[in-house]
Amino acid sequence: MLSIQQMHYILALEETGQFQKASERCFVTQPTLSMQIKKAEDDLGASIFDRSRIPLELTEFGTQLIPILRDILSENSKIGLLKDRMHGVYKEHIRIGIIPTIAVYLVPEMFGVWQRKFPSIQLTIEEMKTHELIEALEQKKIDLALFAGPHHDPVLQTIHLFTEEIFAYLPNYSNDSIPVQELSEMQPWLLNKGNCLRTQMISFCEIKEGEKTSRWDYEGGNLEILMKMVDLNGGYSLVPANYPLTADFKRSLKQILSSKGTSPGREIIGCYPKRTIKKEYCEKLLREIQLNYTHDSKNQVQIIDWKG
Repeated sequence: MLSIQQMHYILALEETGQFQKASERCFVTQPTLSMQIKKAEDDLGASIFDRSRIPLELTEFGTQLIPILRDILSENSKIGLLKDRMHGVYKEHIRIGIIPTIAVYLVPEMFGVWQRKFPSIQLTIEEMKTHELIEALEQKKIDLALFAGPHHDPVLQTIHLFTEEIFAYLPNYSNDSIPVQELSEMQPWLLNKGNCLRTQMISFCEIKEGEKTSRWDYEGGNLEILMKMVDLNGGYSLVPANYPLTADFKRSLKQILSSKGTSPGREIIGCYPKRTIKKEYCEKLLREIQLNYTHDSKNQVQIIDWKG
């Protein structure tokens, strides 16, 4: 039978893919970690990792074992939670994953609110891309994900938080709104691939992947850099309504109108596993977001799917 420590070693190696990094994460020497994993494999009678592969890969047995180990460790952690509750020193640790274009405004605004209203909750917040958030939820690396929907999964509880209109940043455009057809003639400045705002931009503005998009390869999620590229080189970029901007920058945001008179927007959602002991705490955090972002757009908004 595997020990709890061996399970932690196995998961650390699976997540890092390297013995050195795994041993550093577990605060043990590399030989100790390697020996304990080898002992676990001997006890199980099967190899968990294919050591002939670079980087390290799971065997077929290992692939089936990993989710079982995660479930065991998750259940085991409940014992410590019960003990802390009994002794009155309990603090629920909630791990939140959030996409960068939401984190930039929501985390600074909500963190103080959460801390003030829920002193018994300890928060860890990490920025991720949407597909990384979903994977992290499946692997129980995070408890709560905040991103742009829609997203439907039978094992996840999805909560609508608010709707956010998306504007075009056009400092040299005189009108307050611009038909989407005019944008097709301009250079788009996009976030890197894997960012949902990029996919939504390509979808609504009917951008064809080609010369205009291949000229720009920006590995990041900083919209201010994109706006500076517009200032220096022309073209446009898309900016969510809640993105923190100075008054001068806000004057350069233009409403985008489709042929149907709708404007692009995104649905901001929160997701957590339906089977979690942390449901009550996740719902409290999400409820505060709903209370702070009740102002939906006055325009007719068309929700754009981040999956394209």
